[in-house]
Amino acid sequence: MSASMNYLDGNAAAGELSRIFAFEITAAQGRCAHCGATRHFAEAHVYMKCPGIVARCPICGHILLRLVNAGKRLFVDMSGTTCFVIDT
Repeated sequence: MSASMNYLDGNAAAGELSRIFAFEITAAQGRCAHCGATRHFAEAHVYMKCPGIVARCPICGHILLRLVNAGKRLFVDMSGTTCFVIDT
């Protein structure tokens, strides 16, 4: 990954992610499976100039989430996130 790539914060992915989550994902805290950092999803580094959306840990750069919209299907990979904590 090039350091010169421009990224947005996690709020940029909120619209697309609202299609699959019934809660405000950007306010949820997620734990990175790689480094163990726990941060609000809004702090993730989101890359949208990909064939989908890629969210990376703001601490170590590991991929937290990938989402690809393929017509009538959404493919979601959250294997880089061990859990989400949502305040109710």
